[in-house]
Amino acid sequence: MKTIGLIGGMSWESSAEYYRLLNEFTRERLGGLHSARCVLYSVDFAEIEELQVAGEWDAAGKILADAARGVVAAGADMVLICTNTMHKVADAVQDAVPVPLVHLADTTAGAVGSAGLRRVGLLGTAFTMEQDFYRGRLARHGLDVLVPGPEERALVHRVIYEELCLGVVREESRAAYRAVIDGLIREGAEGIVLGCTEIELLIGPEHSPVPVFPTARLHAEAAVELALSES
Repeated sequence: MKTIGLIGGMSWESSAEYYRLLNEFTRERLGGLHSARCVLYSVDFAEIEELQVAGEWDAAGKILADAARGVVAAGADMVLICTNTMHKVADAVQDAVPVPLVHLADTTAGAVGSAGLRRVGLLGTAFTMEQDFYRGRLARHGLDVLVPGPEERALVHRVIYEELCLGVVREESRAAYRAVIDGLIREGAEGIVLGCTEIELLIGPEHSPVPVFPTARLHAEAAVELALSES
């Protein structure tokens, strides 16, 4: 099995889910006591969040690029950025290392396409919902991407940073998210992309009348497939 390099800590709540998922998928594939070969570089999210708010993406990209070099030096054969938002600096990370970056938006778009869907609603941080680095990547795969209105985007963003990243899961927030999902469905969304890895702590398939696409789960599954491939 190839070694999976993880750039995590953004937040560690979802990074812990990545570790669990990688090992579960590996055990499903190989059985017995098998677990995933992986290395993790966990950054200080407080530092990254300050750079996000300040718009200092180049500085954040340098931190993640250094992290990528670290996991490759530790033996990683591929790199995963364990957060949707920080794929804004995916090019800087890929440029820093000689191994492939498994892009989260590509794995998500592949799952949506395999489900036969084209129009999806996107939930995530304000950066992910409003900027083109993620929406545009999905669109290049032929997807039509819908996002909530301004007030709903603010709510979704607030819950991520003030609750989910701190490990707080509230039923009131789940109900609010379900209302946002219902609004996207009324606009024509055939599926919902959970475009923040923490959202999977709050929303599952049972909370939406249309398919949901849990990006951390899809990312981890794609990494295990690549790690076990012969190519």
